[in-house]
Amino acid sequence: MNGRGDRNRTPLIAVLSANSISTAGTSLTLIGVPWFVLETTGSAGRAGVVAFCATLPIVVSALIGGPVIDRIGRRRVSVASDLVCGAAVAAIPVLHYADALAFWMLCALMALSGLLHTPGNTARYVLVPDLAEHAGTTLARAASLFDAVSRGARMVGAALAGVLIALVGAETVLLLDAATFLTSALLIAAGVRGVPAAEPRKAAAPVSLRAYRAELREGYAYLLSNRLLLAVVVMVLFMNGTDQGWNAVLLPVHASAELGGARDIGLLTALFGAGGLTGALLYGAFGHRFSRRSVFTVCVVLCGAPRYAVAALTGTTLPLAVTMALSGIAGGVLNPILTTVIYGSVPDELRSRVSGVLTAGGELAMPVGGLAAGLLVESAGARGALLAMGTVYLLATLSPLVFPVWRTMDVAGSGSGGAASEASVPSPAAEVSSSGPRAPAPAPGARTPRSSES
Repeated sequence: MNGRGDRNRTPLIAVLSANSISTAGTSLTLIGVPWFVLETTGSAGRAGVVAFCATLPIVVSALIGGPVIDRIGRRRVSVASDLVCGAAVAAIPVLHYADALAFWMLCALMALSGLLHTPGNTARYVLVPDLAEHAGTTLARAASLFDAVSRGARMVGAALAGVLIALVGAETVLLLDAATFLTSALLIAAGVRGVPAAEPRKAAAPVSLRAYRAELREGYAYLLSNRLLLAVVVMVLFMNGTDQGWNAVLLPVHASAELGGARDIGLLTALFGAGGLTGALLYGAFGHRFSRRSVFTVCVVLCGAPRYAVAALTGTTLPLAVTMALSGIAGGVLNPILTTVIYGSVPDELRSRVSGVLTAGGELAMPVGGLAAGLLVESAGARGALLAMGTVYLLATLSPLVFPVWRTMDVAGSGSGGAASEASVPSPAAEVSSSGPRAPAPAPGARTPRSSES
């Protein structure tokens, strides 16, 4: 830990600010793009296809991107990612206004944004332990702040998206999202300059296919050797797949047919985000008093499946709004636990590689989830699709009750990895997905295991 006189909080503040702005912008896309597709095509199936095209490249980049981040440098990757994603998102309304936007172009632009989005998230996420030390604060407090600020930004972005879509249209919302990417890029470029952990790894082996494969293999070998992380990835894989179907297809279709349209989507997503922020803060204040596994097991069951059931069985906003808020509170508790386990278990030299692998594993089903939701709506109706995907979510979240490896959660991360000593210290600010666990390694987000939802 740096001495008090050597503390520099500017890089940590820059990363927190950039990530919050980027996350708020992502909320605009999360609501704006599905609504744009439904408005311009009227097809749930096409919304599912766009979701597939947007998420498949996320998995590809997470599968192979870990070593690239270290070689290019975390700051450069984050900046480049934001600039390309911003340009891709801005091109959608620009081409639409010019009456030149074909459906395949929309799919291609979303694919490009997805391909570059995950490396940027990963680059910011893996910097947190180093920036916490740089700022003279604990890892637990920095991770808690990272997640809490992201949740607040997600909540504000979702509420703003619903209102703006109703007032000025989805196209303008996408232009605003592009501006958030540019702002995030500028903050990282200026605020993280000169931080050694953000620069390219000088000691990396010469660039070659063999060296790259060796580094990539290290990340996968680490995951396969850690049974708890493997169990987390498998569970989150199913959660993220169904969450993608919810975000990209099921909630927009349900809101369009039964609720008040885009404004209600924004309200519901914001309530979920507010619940997540509340849950994260509650866990930060009181979570260290309880067993990680016990709290995680209860909250993971409550964070997802109930909203699918309520949406399927009711046709008004109020019951779903209450359910979303309560489920958000449960989901907000999950990431602090998983972040502590991951940061404390993975050595610093493997962090980018393992984070990429965790993200890829957790997001592997996301392309299928959006596509499946669209096909289910067209074949079984919205209610049938909600019940089917809610059942998958419930079965996935029952795994901590079934498999013994989850019992090691209370001791995981307490004795290995570069951050172990800090991550294992109970703290009143113990760290605090969008909806629940997101894909491991950011996350929201080579993110920690957190779901991609809201």
